[in-house]
Amino acid sequence: MIINLPHTTTRKIAASLLEARESNSQITGRVLTLIVVASAEDDVDHIISVTRDASHEHPARVIVLLTGDADEDTHLDAEVRVGGHAGASEMVVMRLTGELTHHLESVVTPLLLPDTPVVAWWPTTAPDNPSEHPIGELAQRRITNAAHDVTADILTRLRDTYAPGDSDMMWSKITGWRGIVASTLDRHPHEPVEAVTLSGPAGTPSVDIAAGWLADRLGVPVTRVITAPLDDDRVFPVRHLRFDRASGPLTVDVLDHRTVRVALPGRPESLVSMVIRSDADCLSEELRHLDPDLAYANALRGLPRVTVTDERD
Repeated sequence: MIINLPHTTTRKIAASLLEARESNSQITGRVLTLIVVASAEDDVDHIISVTRDASHEHPARVIVLLTGDADEDTHLDAEVRVGGHAGASEMVVMRLTGELTHHLESVVTPLLLPDTPVVAWWPTTAPDNPSEHPIGELAQRRITNAAHDVTADILTRLRDTYAPGDSDMMWSKITGWRGIVASTLDRHPHEPVEAVTLSGPAGTPSVDIAAGWLADRLGVPVTRVITAPLDDDRVFPVRHLRFDRASGPLTVDVLDHRTVRVALPGRPESLVSMVIRSDADCLSEELRHLDPDLAYANALRGLPRVTVTDERD
């Protein structure tokens, strides 16, 4: 069910939510409030689809703030979505223009669920410092998405402004790959790693954060090689990983969009199934824990210790 509320107020939105909840038995208990901040020019259908899919694991009150032109007349249109249109949650989609775009926290505060955690998600461009943004100050967790941020220094900014509770979907994108890497290093022989090389195309922050993770965890020289762009966006971006050890290199190579090859000296190669995770999968993972993600923080800390070379030169 979708309730359209043109030229509305937060009081009317709250009343519509209460009425919809009382009349719709499909709405389950909500475990958090998820605030989504995006531009009206973003792919709104995709953003709503991602939050709806993630809600099946995390029933929530989802508040989508779509900001328009700040120079236009002040205006608020809203949609209240429940039932199949909102997954296992209840969703409010608000389109704001004019002065309201500068006071998002005032718009959203009356709609927050009492006594439940608040999570903020910026699916595209994030503020310079999420923890100091008015929406970020309301939230226990702040999720950004560097892969969709056009800012060139996004990784440096995320590292320099990190505060407990920050996370980015580039980190959850590599969760499955990190599991494969960790299990590979657990195989015999258990030798120290002397150096690491990994390669992937430019403009893919997941490759960079993977390099930072390895630099922090292993404390050895890590080289991140920039390669040509991928022809297939279904292929995992860390195309090649090599651990140099005394007995010979251990390698993890992406063969295609669903297969990874692991090779150790003197042992048969093994093939492991792996696919790129969807935005909904990544958002679901980010919502599973509301405590600070120390592993992500340490990976950011390791970024300055990574040496970058460009294979395209």
